[in-house]
Amino acid sequence: MKMLQQASRLSRVWIPGGGIAASGTEDGYSKLIRAGYLRPSHSGIFHLLPLGRRVQEKVERLIARHMEESLAASRVSLSSISAEALWEKSGRLQNVASELFRFSDRKDVPYLLSPTHEEEITSLVARTVNSYKDLPLRLYQITRKYRDEFRPRHGLLRSREFTMKDLYTFDSDRQSALETYAKVRSAYSAIFSDMKLPVLAARASSGDMGGDLSHEYHLPTPLGDDRVIHCDSCDYVINEEIAESATSKEIIAGEELGVWRGISKDRSTLVNVWYPRRTTLPGGKNEREYTDMDIKISAVKSLVSDLDTAVGDATPLWSTAVSGPIRTAKRLVSIADSRIPSSLLQQVRSGLLEDIVWPARLESPLPSFPVTVYDGSEAVDMDLNLLRIRTGDHCPECSSGVLKAERAIELGHTFHLGTRYSAPLGATIAVPQKKTNTPIEMGCYGIGISRLIGAVAEHMADDVGLNWPAIIAPYSCVIIPRKQSDEADATKVYRHIIGASTTSKERLDVVVDDRERTLPWKLNDADLIGFPVIIILGREWHISRRVEVQCRRLGMKGLIEMERLAYVVDQLYRDL
Repeated sequence: MKMLQQASRLSRVWIPGGGIAASGTEDGYSKLIRAGYLRPSHSGIFHLLPLGRRVQEKVERLIARHMEESLAASRVSLSSISAEALWEKSGRLQNVASELFRFSDRKDVPYLLSPTHEEEITSLVARTVNSYKDLPLRLYQITRKYRDEFRPRHGLLRSREFTMKDLYTFDSDRQSALETYAKVRSAYSAIFSDMKLPVLAARASSGDMGGDLSHEYHLPTPLGDDRVIHCDSCDYVINEEIAESATSKEIIAGEELGVWRGISKDRSTLVNVWYPRRTTLPGGKNEREYTDMDIKISAVKSLVSDLDTAVGDATPLWSTAVSGPIRTAKRLVSIADSRIPSSLLQQVRSGLLEDIVWPARLESPLPSFPVTVYDGSEAVDMDLNLLRIRTGDHCPECSSGVLKAERAIELGHTFHLGTRYSAPLGATIAVPQKKTNTPIEMGCYGIGISRLIGAVAEHMADDVGLNWPAIIAPYSCVIIPRKQSDEADATKVYRHIIGASTTSKERLDVVVDDRERTLPWKLNDADLIGFPVIIILGREWHISRRVEVQCRRLGMKGLIEMERLAYVVDQLYRDL
C-alpha cells in the first residue's frame, strides 16, 4: 500500500511572473520566461528557476536510469576546467579555439572551460586502465558545458552555458565498440520514446569530433539550425550536409545562371556561387526552378570554411570591405555547380573580374584580387552539387520513396570515435598475442539537456501555453480548488490519486494550487505552465462530488466521479 503523504503545494514554490498576459506573437522561449521557468542572466546564459529546475531534474533522472539500467554505465563528474595542453595533444585546440572560453592561472598555465570532455576522460582512463580485462568500460556524466557561441539565440537552443549528458565508452576492439554503439542507439531510442517525442535519428558527419560513424537525433522545429532529409517509404534519414543530392541526375535547362554571394567572417573573401536557374530530368521531364534560397550552404562551407553562414546578401558588406575606412577585402572565390556545361563554365571563368562577378552597384574601381575557382574540374574531393534537396524529391535508396526536408534541432549525437583520442593521448591496453599495447576503441554519446528542454517547449507549445510530456513536466497533475475553503477537499483528492493510482512514482507528481488567487487566474496559469493534467474542484464538486478533468494536449475535458479518478488519470498518463 502506498504511503499517504503531505500534499505538495504551489504556495511553497517560487514562480515569479505567473498570470502575466502574453504580448504579441510568443515562441516557446518567451513562454518559458513568462511562466517562470527561467530568466536570462547574460547573453546566452540563463538562471533556472524552481519550475525549470524540476523539469531538468526529471530529464536527468530519466536519462540516468537508461544509462545505468540499459548500459551498466557508471556515473562520474569531471571538472569543468580542462588543460589546453591536452587539447593541443589531441590536435583539436586550433580547430575549435574560437568557441572556447580560455584563461590562465596565476602561473600563466593556460586552461579552458570544457565544451566537451573527450580529452579529459581519455587522459583519466589512460592512467587507470592497462589491460583488456579492464574493459568494457562505460562512464557517463551530467554536467555544465561552456561554448562561446558567436551568435547565441533562441534561448536554450543556442546558449553559451548549458547542461549535457556525456557517455564515454571504452572497448578492446572495433567489433566490440560497434556492438556498444548499437546498444547506445537503442537506449537513445528508448529515452526519446519515454518522452513521446518524434525524434529522427539521422546519419551525420562526425566533423571535428572525429571517427567514421555518427548519428544525430533531431526534433523537427522551424527554429532548428539543421535540415534533415527522410524518406516516407524506407529508413533513409540523413543530415542534409552529407545527403546524396536528389538533383544529381538533373541536367541544366537553358543557359540562365544564378549567382549567390557570400562572405567570410573576417570580411576578407567574397564567395560567388554559380548555379543553374532551371533543371530537368533526362527526357525533359519535371522542370524545376531554383533561387538563392536553394543553395546548399554546407557544400559551400566545405570549400570556404570561414564562410559567414548568417549573411544572406554579402554585397553591402563586400562594398565596405573594398572601399570602407578599414579595407579588409583580399580574395575572390568562385564556385560553380557540376551540372553547368563547359561552355557556360568558360563564360564564368572568363568573366571572373568583370561586372558579372563584381556587384555592379559597387562604385569603387575594380581592384585586383587573387581568384580561386572551383568548377568540378578541381580536385575538391566532392561533387559540386550546390542545390538543396527539396521536399518531393525521389529517395536515392528506394524506388518508391519520396523525400521530406525539414528543419530540426539536434538533441543528441552518437559517435564511434575509434582510436581518434586514445592513440594521441596514450590510452592503450595489453592484449593477448600482441607484442605492443593497442589503443582503446572509444565512443562518445551526448544529449543536450538544456537544449532538449528548449526544443520541447518550442515543439509542443500552443497558443495557450506550454505542453510537457508527463514524464518531464514540473508536475504531471495540478489540483485546483474553486476557493480557499476547498483546500481540505483538494488534499483529499490528492491523497486519493496518490493512494489509488497504479502509475509509477516516477511519473506520478501531483500538486495542489493553493495560491491566493482567483479560479480563472489559476486556470490560465495552469495552461501557461503546461501541467499535462488539470483537476478542478468547481461547482460540480459541491453538487455531486465530481471533479472536472482537463487534458489540453489530448483534447479531453469531462466530469469524473472520485471512484474513477485515479483510473482516468492513469489512462491519460499512458498517452502523455
